[in-house]
Amino acid sequence: MRATPATVVQFKMDCVDRGLPLSFDVVLIGILSDTHDRSDACAAALRVLRDAGADVYIHCGDVGSEAVLDQLAGLKSVLVWGNNDYDIGTLTRYAEEIGIQVLGNSGRIKLAGKDFLIAHGDRAIPINDAMENQDCDYILHGHTHVRRDEHVGKTHIINPGALHRASRKSVATLEPETGALRFAFVDI
Repeated sequence: MRATPATVVQFKMDCVDRGLPLSFDVVLIGILSDTHDRSDACAAALRVLRDAGADVYIHCGDVGSEAVLDQLAGLKSVLVWGNNDYDIGTLTRYAEEIGIQVLGNSGRIKLAGKDFLIAHGDRAIPINDAMENQDCDYILHGHTHVRRDEHVGKTHIINPGALHRASRKSVATLEPETGALRFAFVDI
């Protein structure tokens, strides 16, 4: 079922790449990735993240379809595309129509005063540059389908795991101000 305009929540964040203004306070970020067109997995993951108290949702790519985007409709959400996202033009238009902020293949945002690079992970250059330059507080990515919690210098690198082709489906929550990260398993 496609989302209707009535389900759209206006949502803008401080996107370094786009210069959009921050319009909400973030306490807890829900992070998910690699849904690969599994709207059932996305719905289950969002229930877990909502129950944990997420204020904003970041999808780290390999979304897969409008059906997955529909699950994010009405939520403060941002995403990047992955290597298994096809017809990106159509998906981008649809996502933006239903209030989802799209950063393309990667993008930088500022939430709760912290600098984030969001990337899928199939293109190494943005991630490697951010680690080398130490110019962001957090790097969020997917692609490997493996959970990651690593610090390189001042940068905290996070992969929430995957909701498709993973032995245990998982998501993560992050308190950006304190750096508190929690992984949660998703039963589908």
